[in-house]
Parts: sequence; structure tokens; C-alpha cells
Amino acid sequence: MNFFHIFIRQRSLLVLPAFVAVSLFLFSVSGAVSAQELKLDPKKVTGPDACGECHKNTITAWKSSKHSTTFKKLPRSKDAKKIAKAMGLRRIKAASDCLSCHFTSGIPKKKVKPIAGITCESCHGAGADYIKTHSDYGGKGVTKENETPEHKKERYAKSMAAGLIRPSKLYEVANNCYGCHTVPNEKLVNVGGHAAGSAFELVSWSQGEVRHNVWYSKSNDEASAARKRMMYIVGKSLDLEHALRGVGKATAKAAYADSMEKRANGARSALEKVAESVKAPELAAIIAAAKGAKLKLNNAAELNAAAGKVGEAARKFADNYDGGDFGSIDTLIPGSDKFKGKVK
Repeated sequence: MNFFHIFIRQRSLLVLPAFVAVSLFLFSVSGAVSAQELKLDPKKVTGPDACGECHKNTITAWKSSKHSTTFKKLPRSKDAKKIAKAMGLRRIKAASDCLSCHFTSGIPKKKVKPIAGITCESCHGAGADYIKTHSDYGGKGVTKENETPEHKKERYAKSMAAGLIRPSKLYEVANNCYGCHTVPNEKLVNVGGHAAGSAFELVSWSQGEVRHNVWYSKSNDEASAARKRMMYIVGKSLDLEHALRGVGKATAKAAYADSMEKRANGARSALEKVAESVKAPELAAIIAAAKGAKLKLNNAAELNAAAGKVGEAARKFADNYDGGDFGSIDTLIPGSDKFKGKVK
């Protein structure tokens, strides 16, 4: 199951930490890529078919999404080929600048290689260490429907400890989105001509074609109003955090730095609008941290420190509220006419 179903769960509480820790060992991918350059440890990737054994409807929804179809379509794209040429890359599926965000790599035949597009594990964590625990409801013959509350609690805890990114902490799962959609690679933008981040916004991009709430809702309902409020605020906070880090790593006054600066200013302005009616100390801390850092080159220490404070406060905000009392910001949240793609 890919991560977006978590957003639709009406009462979902969390989503665990972002991407699984990278391996410390080197692996050859067409002679070029090491596991250190990938967001998932290829040794622990099981692949979407393993998830699909139980999450059949979820996999069906995923297969028609761009997260899946990018595996075959991206390498054939004229834009992608143009970027690869500018970067001096011979093969898109062998280039770490492309692999980390556009593909999932595994080791199907003793060699690290991309096996699919953006998969379940891209968002929920490489599954080798948790998949058996995650799918064990209490022994032979026990199903999800008759699993005891005690065993369910234990199963969740063990699965999470083994690396599963559950529908738990909104901040951590959404951090995965922004880790790619902000395109945190200056050379890729300034030299390769890659777009300096997409127009990604958490609510509108999670409620369209990538929505797959079929595990919790057979009708694949969109997120509740309260959940969308939380998604909007946490999403803008993450946008701000990643943009601050982006400006901090920029080395030249060019497209990448300019885009990150605009992104940071836009996210902060959106949060200031939210703060006019949402009086939360975490939100105030986010805005104060952003205001305290100058958006300029050669200011990495200050910007990274500010981003850290923004992230810490955003994580606390996601944990401490459910959005039920934030109806005053509903007019700020994108409606269904803004959802990205059609729900399958």
C-alpha cells in the first residue's frame, strides 16, 4: 500500500518516520549507484507484489497512478532525456539523481536495480523486517476482523519498531512527500534544467489519483474536514522546513535558490494566515523560527537551525491536535476541484 491511503482514514492518528535508513554498504546499480544514494535499503525491499498479497484493492489503485506508471514512462519522456543529457547521465534508471525519488530499487538477482516506480515501501518503509509481523493477526486462522485488541496493539508496536511507517504521525509521512516534491538537488535544477520543485500541496495532491483508502473505506472516501485541516497546516509547515534547508544548501543565486526562497516565503505567508485564527503555540514557534532566519546564500547554519525548529514544532503540532477545532481555516483548504488527478 502506498502512503496516501493514510491521509484518507477519517480518524487516523499517525504515520511513522519518513524513509527507511539507507544502507552503509555499497551496491552496484548498472555500475553507478550505491545504497547510500537511495532512500531505501535495497536489501530490505520486498516489492509491491508482496504488499498486494493482502492489500489487493490498494495495489489495484496504485497501479493506475503515476507513482506506478512512472517506472516505464519516465525513461521515455523527452523532458527526462533532456535533463539526463544535461547532467551527463547515460541511463535514467542507473542514475542516483533520478532513482531516489522516481523509482524503488531492490535486489531481484543479486544486483541492485530499480524494480518499480514509487511504491508502497517508498512511503511505508522497506518491508523485509516487518512484513510477517505486520500480517500476523494472532496465529493460524485469525483474521483482521477477529484479532484481539491486545494483539493488535502489540502487532503495531512490533511492526513499527521493525521499520513500518504506519498511518500514525502525519508529519513523518508527509515529510516523505516533501523530501522529493521540493527537489532538494541544486545541480539537478541549475544544470539539468529540472523543475525547481513541483506545486505540491498536501491536501490537493493526496486526495486525487493517489488516494487509496480502500483498506478503511470500500468507497475510497476522501479525508474528513478535520483531517484535511491538519494536512494543510502540517503540509505548509513541511514546505517551509524543506525550503529553508533548500536555501541553506544553495551555492549560487540561480533558479534553485530563487525557487526555494519563494517557496519559503509562500509557506510562511500561508501559515501566518492560518495563525490569525488558530492559536497554537507550536504554530507560533514555526513562524517565529522562520522569521528569525535570513533567506540568503552562505547562511546554512542559521537556516538549518531554523528548519530544525520548524520541523520539531510541526511534529508536535501533528501529534497534539486533530483539527476538530480549526474550522475557521476551511476557506483556505483546496476543494475537490483542485484535487490532483481522478480517484480510481
